[in-house]
Parts: sequence; C-alpha cells; structure tokens
Amino acid sequence: IEIMRSILRQTGITATCGIGTNLYLAKIALDITAKHVSDHIGILDQERYIKTLWDHKPLSDFWKIGPGIATRLEHMGIRTMRQVALCDQKRLKEAFGVDAELLFDHAWGRESCTIGDIHSYRSKTHSFSTAQVLSRDYCRAEALLLVKEMADTLSLSLVEKHSVTETVALYLSLGNHSFATINGSEHLPSRTNSNRLLTEAAGRLYKRITSDGMSIRRIGLAFCDVADEADSQADLFSDPQQEEKDRRLQLASLAIKQRFGKNAILKCMDLEQGATTRERNLQIGGHRSGDE
Repeated sequence: IEIMRSILRQTGITATCGIGTNLYLAKIALDITAKHVSDHIGILDQERYIKTLWDHKPLSDFWKIGPGIATRLEHMGIRTMRQVALCDQKRLKEAFGVDAELLFDHAWGRESCTIGDIHSYRSKTHSFSTAQVLSRDYCRAEALLLVKEMADTLSLSLVEKHSVTETVALYLSLGNHSFATINGSEHLPSRTNSNRLLTEAAGRLYKRITSDGMSIRRIGLAFCDVADEADSQADLFSDPQQEEKDRRLQLASLAIKQRFGKNAILKCMDLEQGATTRERNLQIGGHRSGDE
C-alpha cells in the first residue's frame, strides 16, 4: 500500500494491485476489481469471482476477450461470463475451436498454468515476436508501412540479444468485422539480424499473402528459428561488408535509444501518416506509460 501511495505522491498516477488464487484471477482483480474499491487493491478467489463478476459487462473487460471475440459471443446471445460458463461446451468449441477450453475455464475462474509452469518451461525453438491491434481498419498500403516498422523494431531486439533468424512469419486479421485470418512465412537464404534484409523480407511476405481491397485490423510478426549470432555463417550470396555496415548502424541506434529513449531516433517511415512506432514506444504493456 505504501508503494502505491508513493507512486501517487510522486507521479500523480493511481496505482492498482490485483491479488488472486491463480494467475487469471490476479489479472482480473487488477483489471476490473481494483478499479472499483477505495484502496485500489482487488482480491479474488473463485467464489468471489463468480459472485461479483459473472454478470459484469462488457465482456471485453476480461483478459483474452477482445472486441472481436466479444462480438462473436454476442452474436451467439452471450454477453456475460455467467452465460459463457453455462453455455454448451460443444457449441463453444464449434465457434472457437481449441480456444473454447480456455474461455470456458476462465468463465469459471480457473487457470491451469502456474508460476512454476512458467519458470520451468523451456521452448524447443526460439523466436522473437510482436503484434498490435489497430485502432481502425487499415488498407493494404497503410498496413504494409506498419509491417515494415515492426520488422525494423524487432530486428533491433535480435541485435540486442546477439541473435539471428532465418524465418519471417506474418499473421494478419482482416477488418470489416470479417474475423478472417491469413498467415504465411518466408525462409531466408541465411540467418541474419540485418534490419534492411528483414524489413525487405517482411514486406515481400506481406505483399505475397495479401491482395488489393483487403483491410487489416491486427498484425502479428515473428522471427523464427532464432540462433546465437556467433553460430551464424555467411552464404555465397550475402554481402558481408553491407551486413557489417547494417549491424554497426543498428548498434549505434540501439545505444542511442537505450540512453535517451526509444523515440530519440526515428526513421522517415515512422513519421508517415498512419505509422504507429512513435505511439507504441510510449506504451508499456499496451498502455500509455505517461512519458511524452
């Protein structure tokens, strides 16, 4: 409580805290319950969750239920967690596939994943990824700009972690309330962390899997098959001098951002209309950080 008061005194920002008997309930206690109690500390167990939040609206306030899922549930006549919990599981599975089980468990306040599971998890493969839900439907040309921005930013993460990738993967959700998704991947000739090569590859992939007239509402980009930079080898078709130049520029950019902030150095495309990098750089976990 004292830490929360200190944050309020120093920044003028009200901090909230969520406490729950599992990870999901702690998250919901933070997102919903804490906002409606005087001390801003939300506490939930399964019984309290069912008693106080089963009829809470809108559904989009709950973790993992975005506007798209909430709309699909509403089309099924479902507007509360009570209705999700009491809905026929077969019907949910037909509508949401494997995600239905998670949705059903969350409706009852259950979460199978524990902190121990997270700490002990070791992925067989490594990847770097980023995603954003857009504030409106973007046309094909506008969304291409965002894909390039995301590839450029993600490549800096590779450089920072001394890693390289050989596969670019892209996931898109279409707009106009269609809920349709498209995805694809492109395998590179050799592993790299060059922002120039990765941005070009992401752009080619985007153009290949999209077509004129499409509108985009969500973009997910991943660099897969990530390996340590020391283990990478140049191929016969690469330009070692150009890649070293790219790397030096990225290291300089990374150093500037780390010292003066993420928006201390930007590219021309970040200043174009519809670009989101500057705004995203001011966010923490998808929310405004308070910095300008």
